[in-house]
Amino acid sequence: MTEFFMGLGLSYGWAWGISTVCGILLIALPLMLGVAMIIYADRKIWAAMALRRGPNVVGPLGLLQSFADGLKVFLQETIIPAAANKGLFLIAPIITFTVALMAWAVIPFNSGAVLANVNVGLLYVLAISSLGVYGVVIAGWSSNSKYPFFSAMRASAQMISYEVSIGFILICVVLWAGTFNLNDIVKAQQGHVWIINGFVANPLLFPMWVMFLISGMAETARAPFDLTEAESELVAGYQTEYSSMSFALYWLGEYANVLLMCALNATLFWGGWLPPLDLPILYIVPGFVWLLLKILFFFFVFSWVKATVPRYRYDQLMRLGWKVFLPVSLLFVFVISGYLMATGHFA
Repeated sequence: MTEFFMGLGLSYGWAWGISTVCGILLIALPLMLGVAMIIYADRKIWAAMALRRGPNVVGPLGLLQSFADGLKVFLQETIIPAAANKGLFLIAPIITFTVALMAWAVIPFNSGAVLANVNVGLLYVLAISSLGVYGVVIAGWSSNSKYPFFSAMRASAQMISYEVSIGFILICVVLWAGTFNLNDIVKAQQGHVWIINGFVANPLLFPMWVMFLISGMAETARAPFDLTEAESELVAGYQTEYSSMSFALYWLGEYANVLLMCALNATLFWGGWLPPLDLPILYIVPGFVWLLLKILFFFFVFSWVKATVPRYRYDQLMRLGWKVFLPVSLLFVFVISGYLMATGHFA
């Protein structure tokens, strides 16, 4: 894209700047539209699981329901509690929403179709996703209210607990792919086992994918791990004192993070923009279509789990993270690295 703008007579600096802004908009705008539609899809899936109809009034088949909800919160008054720290109270949802968008900069949508094709893309995603907890913790503390503060403490403990095991899981993927670059990780999965594209077909990496999927649900605080906003215990958790667009930013940030986790599942274990099978006829379909289909499949799994699995107790959540996922993921780091060394993978 930079070359295109340079061909119009612009200097390299201006061409690079404009192409970068265009790239950001090409990701952010469809992502925001996608978030609106998956909120609708989420509600429809829950309704189907409970034998209900779901949104069906606003627009054809209820497709405009999310936009109506967005207009509603936009027109509401923003109420700031008298005892709250006003500056931090307002900046917390902005942090959550911004961080949720920043991680998409390194997600490859096709071969070379990535905003920032950096060699440490996986480390960037891990670092950026770790920042999401700040929005929740700051919201809980700045609200100067009991239940939001409890929620903030839960969120910090929960996210730290599962980021440790996610880190070990990602080490396993990096060892096999030999790179931190997400684009190259996808290419390393081509024809990985027979004609199957994806590390998920590997017996040593399949358990890692299962753990990554569950840890992703915990990291995004989705059911059955939504202890940060358990309505039977904490009213609405860290969002209790929020209203209007500040509340909507949390809502959008949560779903953008869920989509990010779905994209990472597809990219790291299911071949990303590659077709499921390494057959020439399947490459006729554009890569971004395969990636989109995989993201939608994983989002269906997230919604399916939320609609059917009861919420964990907090002690169960911590035990799963520290006593199950952490030792198992650490064990697999040793097993996979030992196997790769024994078979001459690093030679």
